[in-house]
Amino acid sequence: MSLPLAGLSAIVTGAGRGLGRAEALELARLGAAVVVNDHGQPGRDGSGAASAGPAEQVVAQIRKAGGTAVPHTGDVSDFRQAGELVESAIAEFGKLDILVNNAGILRDRMVFSMTEDEWDAVIRVHLKGHFNTTRFAAAHWRDRAKAAGGTVYGRIVNTSSEAFLAGSAGQPNYAAAKGGIVGLTTSTALALAKYGVTANAICPRARTRMTEDVFAGLRKPEEGLDPLAPEHVAPLVGYLASPAAASVNGQLLVVHGGMVAVMERPRVRARFDSKQEAFTHDELDALLTPHYADRPPGETFAAAEVLGLRRGRDEGD
Repeated sequence: MSLPLAGLSAIVTGAGRGLGRAEALELARLGAAVVVNDHGQPGRDGSGAASAGPAEQVVAQIRKAGGTAVPHTGDVSDFRQAGELVESAIAEFGKLDILVNNAGILRDRMVFSMTEDEWDAVIRVHLKGHFNTTRFAAAHWRDRAKAAGGTVYGRIVNTSSEAFLAGSAGQPNYAAAKGGIVGLTTSTALALAKYGVTANAICPRARTRMTEDVFAGLRKPEEGLDPLAPEHVAPLVGYLASPAAASVNGQLLVVHGGMVAVMERPRVRARFDSKQEAFTHDELDALLTPHYADRPPGETFAAAEVLGLRRGRDEGD
């Protein structure tokens, strides 16, 4: 029996450590040839000198297991380098079939203390980085589809976060970037569906260097797989990248510890209509104030509350 991703090629960004590493290993295990992209800076804030070490280590692990992989150390937040990343996959494997966007950094700070650079850096790596690779991969698939006169195989898996769903007080830059990634994903899904390409986003919960503060109080179990291990997330990425997920498009899924939750798009909870041509302040006061009177201050999305996903980050002033 052939492997689910046999004959397919993939790019995984931020694949030198944590989630990206687990995802690259899973795609290779399922048969894909993988470009392991990682800029290699040691700091989770994107600081330190770039290094080929993390990407090369993952490539060596894939090859040792009998898989096919090549390293790439380009910075996905740079438009030109992101284009070179996509071109490297095409040059190495003849085409690109799967793009997993995972690269990111953290620069946490409360909104009243955040600097312009802290905002720009996180938006650039997360949101612009997702756009950059998506843009070049999408152009590749469109050109192939036009040349073939039909559809092609293409899968995009983007990485959002529960920080977007439930709010994260000390991460306004990160939460905004992750929300933007969901918007990018749904727009891309609609634009590329006619070419046979799907785009979905995941909100993973995993213990990595990016989340070491969030899960500092939760110890790893002495035996068995850690519920917060990245290996719990990787199988969903492998599924979304596979032919089996052809009908899954424009979706947002939360995943961790043996659980996958399919999120709904925002729905209208209540509607109020003016009894005249346009609302007045007094009319809105009479309608909306009672509606919110019994809700806790700062309550956000109901979906996040149902899943019990809320976790604030009040540190970092």
